[in-house]
Amino acid sequence: MKNRLNGRRIIVFGSATGIGAATVRRLAAEGARVCAADINLKVAEEVAREAGGETFAVYVDISDEATVEAAVAAAVDRFGGLDGAHVNAADLAVIMRDSDALALDLEVFDRTIAVNLRGHLLCTRAVLPHLLRNPASAIVYTSSGSAYGAEPTRPSYAMSKAGVNALMRHVASRWGKEGLTANVLAPGFTVTGEMKMQMEANASEAKKWSDHFMARTPHTRLGESEDHAATVALLLSDDGCWINGAIIDVNGGSLMRG
Repeated sequence: MKNRLNGRRIIVFGSATGIGAATVRRLAAEGARVCAADINLKVAEEVAREAGGETFAVYVDISDEATVEAAVAAAVDRFGGLDGAHVNAADLAVIMRDSDALALDLEVFDRTIAVNLRGHLLCTRAVLPHLLRNPASAIVYTSSGSAYGAEPTRPSYAMSKAGVNALMRHVASRWGKEGLTANVLAPGFTVTGEMKMQMEANASEAKKWSDHFMARTPHTRLGESEDHAATVALLLSDDGCWINGAIIDVNGGSLMRG
């Protein structure tokens, strides 16, 4: 794998599992110095050890401004600055209770917005002063096709992701002239490592889910975390420096937009 991120200083928020963990490993493999920030510090530390290189882990709860500031400060102290950030964290613990606009428990809505949207703003505010010290820096947000698709459930999740898209466009338009690019990764259904383990434990249920999503995906397979990590690595590298204000759909064609 080419060293196109050699020496880049990058923080990944939401790095212990799934897309975030795969991204930490991919960035480190391409030569980046990576701060793996997550609410599950123990697992983030394991990811950092697996990634190797100059990768280390810190605690963060992106709904808590103090811990966001502390995580960014730790990365800056360790690396001497920042060249990139991937804001990937989300609270998926409440997603099964995200019903519809009439039945929705407002505590679920408030928690979803606190992490999936307000938390992304907090991360943005914390990293921007450091990113803007560099002539070419980048920030990538993880959003979702839910932001512009349509579902009978999960309104809180969809609203939060639509807000992330809007935040990205604001950052791209406000600071693009200063050398900062901002973009969104919009994943489709993804089989994470954790999901693979669950599938192995329940093969019949796994086949049902696999068949369901494969029927809707014009591709030979379902997505994996590494597919998204590759896109993030591109957007944080010089190869992606002319991409700004974009939503990159990585979904095997399951949702096509014009």
